Amino acid sequence: MGDARLTTATATHADRLSFPRLLAFSSGAIPGYLLIGIMGVYLPRFYAGHLGIGLLELGAAIAGIRLVDIGIDLAIGMAMDKTKTPFGRYRPWYLLGLPVLAFTVFKVFNPPDDAGISYLVVWYMLLYVAYSLLVLGHAAWAGTLTANYNERSRIFGWMMGIALAGNVAINALPFLTGGAINPARSEGMPTIGWIIIAISAVTIPLAVMLAPERAPPVAHKEKLSFKDYAAVVTKPSMFRLILADLFLTLGPGTTAPMYVFFFHDAKKFTLTEVPELLIFYLLAGVVGAPAWGHVARKLGKHRTIQVACVVYAITQSLLMAMPAGNFWLTALGMFAVGFAASAFVLLIRAMVADVADELRLETGRERSGVLFALVTMTQKFGTSITVSIVYPILAYVGYNAKDGAVNTEHAIWGLEMCYLFAPVILVVVGGLCLIGYSLTAERHAEIRSQLEALVEKDVAAAEESLTGPVEGVAPAR
Repeated sequence: MGDARLTTATATHADRLSFPRLLAFSSGAIPGYLLIGIMGVYLPRFYAGHLGIGLLELGAAIAGIRLVDIGIDLAIGMAMDKTKTPFGRYRPWYLLGLPVLAFTVFKVFNPPDDAGISYLVVWYMLLYVAYSLLVLGHAAWAGTLTANYNERSRIFGWMMGIALAGNVAINALPFLTGGAINPARSEGMPTIGWIIIAISAVTIPLAVMLAPERAPPVAHKEKLSFKDYAAVVTKPSMFRLILADLFLTLGPGTTAPMYVFFFHDAKKFTLTEVPELLIFYLLAGVVGAPAWGHVARKLGKHRTIQVACVVYAITQSLLMAMPAGNFWLTALGMFAVGFAASAFVLLIRAMVADVADELRLETGRERSGVLFALVTMTQKFGTSITVSIVYPILAYVGYNAKDGAVNTEHAIWGLEMCYLFAPVILVVVGGLCLIGYSLTAERHAEIRSQLEALVEKDVAAAEESLTGPVEGVAPAR
C-alpha cells in the first residue's frame, strides 16, 4: 500500500514532460499538419489549375472521399484502443503513418500529366489515411503523457505551435529560395512533396524515440462492442466538443480552398506574395498556441475558446475591410486572425483527453482512440467539405480557377462574398456550442482523484492476494 501511495503522490511531478522531450514529441505533429495545410490550401488549386479538373468535379470527388474516410477514422480509433504492445498502444500506429505518408505523398504530389479524377480519388484517400494514422495516433498518445488538466494545455499548446512552425517554413520557401520553390505555383508541388517526406523521416522517429507512452489507469480488459463506442457520441461533454470542433474547423476551413484565389485575384497580390502572407497567419499560431494554453490555465479551456471566437470574428471582419494590395497592413490582419484561430484545435484536443478520463472512471474502459478519431474526423470533414461547398458556389458565379484565367467583376464579387460571411458565422456558432460545458478544471481534478484512488485499491487488492490479509485489518472491499 505504501508503494501505491508513493506512486500516486509523485504522479504530478512525473507527469511534467521535460522541455527537450516536449520539443521532440511536439515536432512529431509537423508532418500531419503539413499535410492538412497543403491539402486545404494548395493541392485543390494544383489539381484544378495544373491538371484542369473542373471545380464541380473536384468538389464532388473530395466530398465522396470524406464520406468513406469517416468509417476509416472510426476503424483506426477502435483498433488503437484494442492494441496492446510493449511499445505502447498508440505509438505503433503513429509510426505506421510514416511509410504510408511517404508513398502516398510521392504519388499525390507527382501526378502524371494525364491524371484525372480517378487518380485523385485513389491517392487522396490514401493520403487521408496517412493523416489519420499520424494525427490520431499522436493526439491519443499525447493524452497519455499527463493526467494533469493544466499540463495537457501546455503539451497540446506546444504541439500546435511546433506544427504551425513547420507550416511557416513551407510557406517561407518562396522567400528563402528566391522564388525557386513556391507551393502556390504548380511546378513547385513535386519539390514540396519531397520536403514533406524528408521532414517526416526525421521528426516521426525523433518523437517515438524520445517521448514515453504511459498506460492509463483503470482500463479494464472487457471486450468493447460497437454499442459501447456509439454511446461515446451521446456523452454530453463529448457531443458538445464534436459540434464545437466541427464549426470551429468549418469556419477557418472555408477560407483555405479560396485562399490563393482570393488574395491573388481579389486582393491583387502576386503569387509570390500570397504564400508570404500566409506565413504571418501561421507564425501567429506559433506564438498563439502556447499563449492560449497559458490563458486556458487561468480561465479554463472552454471559456478560452469562447474568448478566441470573439477575437476571431473581430479580426476576420477587419481583414476583409483592408485595402487591396497593401502588403504590411494585410500581413498584420493575417497575424491577428491566425492568433485567434490557433486556440481552437489545441484546446479542443486537450478537452478530449479530459473526457477520456471521465469515461475511464465511469466505465473502466479505454476509449481514447475513438474519442480522438471523432475530432480528427470533424477536422478532416470540416477542411474538406468546404471544397465541396465553396467550389460549386464559385463555379455558379462564373469563377474560373484555371491557371492564367481572367475573371469578371461578378465572379470576383462572388469570391469575396464567400470569403467574408461563412467563417465568422461558423466560428461564433462553435463558441455557442460550449455554453454550459461542465467538465471544468475542478470537475476534472475530482475525476483524477477518484481514478488514483481506484489505482491504490487495485494495488492493495493485488498485494493482499499474494500475501493474504494482514491480521487485524479488514480486507479491501
